Amino acid sequence: VAGLSGVQSACDLLIAALEQEQRIVIVGDFDADGATSTAVAIRALRAMGATQLDYLVPNRFAFGYGLTPQIVDEAAKLGPHLIITVDNGVSSHAGVARARELGIKVLITDHHLPADELPAADVIVNPNLPGDEFPSKALAGVGVIFYVMTALRARLRDAGWFAQRRIAEPRLAELLDLVALGTVADVVPLDHNNRRLVAQGLARIRAGHCQQGITALLEVAGREQRRLTTTDLGFALGPRLNAAGRLADMSVGIECLLTDSSHQAALMAEQLDQLNRERREIEADMREHAFALSEAMLPGGAETDPPAALVLFHDDWHQGIIGIVAARVKDRFHRPVFAFAANDDGTIKGSARSIPGLHSRDALERVHATRPHLISQFGGHAMAAGLSLPADHLEEFRVAIVEVVDDLLDDASRERILWSDGELDKRDFRLEIARLLGEIAPWGQAFPEPRFDGVFTVEDRRVVGGNHLRLVLSHEGGDKTLSAIAFNACDEDWADAGRIRALFKLDINHYREVETLQLMIDYAEAVAG
Repeated sequence: VAGLSGVQSACDLLIAALEQEQRIVIVGDFDADGATSTAVAIRALRAMGATQLDYLVPNRFAFGYGLTPQIVDEAAKLGPHLIITVDNGVSSHAGVARARELGIKVLITDHHLPADELPAADVIVNPNLPGDEFPSKALAGVGVIFYVMTALRARLRDAGWFAQRRIAEPRLAELLDLVALGTVADVVPLDHNNRRLVAQGLARIRAGHCQQGITALLEVAGREQRRLTTTDLGFALGPRLNAAGRLADMSVGIECLLTDSSHQAALMAEQLDQLNRERREIEADMREHAFALSEAMLPGGAETDPPAALVLFHDDWHQGIIGIVAARVKDRFHRPVFAFAANDDGTIKGSARSIPGLHSRDALERVHATRPHLISQFGGHAMAAGLSLPADHLEEFRVAIVEVVDDLLDDASRERILWSDGELDKRDFRLEIARLLGEIAPWGQAFPEPRFDGVFTVEDRRVVGGNHLRLVLSHEGGDKTLSAIAFNACDEDWADAGRIRALFKLDINHYREVETLQLMIDYAEAVAG
């Protein structure tokens, strides 16, 4: 943790709280990073002897994001001496001020980008603070709290805490499964440090050394634990945890990660799986509506270039799903998207999803600087952000953000570029190559899995799982057929083509202990001839 500013001061606060048996309340976030961060904090502090420990997660619909004054008032009912935020807090000026009014100390652990002015918390730990020398600026919230707990254990060990109280020194490596899940699910860049954390977490899960909740989530998702990949974390476990925060209360997700009962974990995993199925149904309706709204902004039809940014709103949209919808529209039109849903108090809440070349939070900062009355609240990352504004400011915001994005986004960034590692020789379509690539993993954001391209003849096709295409392909110049899968591809323009150019990854299909090579198609287009 060398260079992580504020971490030793955080340890001072925590040691005092432990020595005086003060009540600590963890305030988390309602996504997978927030859930895993909360679970890491609770499990680590319990293992170090904390007895007065609670947590709260803001309800997305009642309190909004972060340490708001309302959530501080809720926390105050528990009588805390110390509030610890995980995966939030660096922009919570009003919430911190309210805590200070009530005489509650605040330790902020966060990874989001700070504004020019920081909240007046007792301590802030965030690798993205000005002057911070921690080498990994890409830590997820769960990574930040994990390092704080690591530093706290070292301080307690040096002080003889565990020996004096006859407490077994906690093995924090046992929490790396949670760190891996939160890091991958939050789609932060897998720099060297994050790759190491994720690799260790994956290894523990594959070996069966993980929380009961993670095992239960893998079972309901139908994923094989001993062959777990980052794809499973990001597309199977993460969405099931996130579904709780999107549709209901993230507490069920956190409790799933906290329980040591396999029976209780299984029950909660089933509940999370059901919430995720409901989320998919709601998302499907909203997605088609959003596509229609976006296409209506193209007066010249599909061949027309979209505006610099797309701003979408409908008063029937679900607040918990707008981030996913924004991402789907962004993927289709390759433009930054700001999607909004209505609130009961006359405001609207939005989620932004960006493309390479535009920092979404910086764009919102520029709008706020020139029109400070417009946005009530905002924060986030380069590729994703959240905001709220009065409903009657929507059109002015639309004009302002399109103007800002148009100025910031260069022509090259507006073109969708799909990168390939080139064509494979026919001799390289082998199971051994796919296994070798698997050994180099984990892959993820900013460390992408190798993708290749080539022209294929479609020998056979069938629909599986509702909207996925299972293909049999022959490679030009090759002497054997290849199995391929393309997810959510039935409605694509190339779905019925006889020849395609495909961008794909080498994958391994496991069926009844038999491994076969398959191509995982990310993108394709029809080829004449």
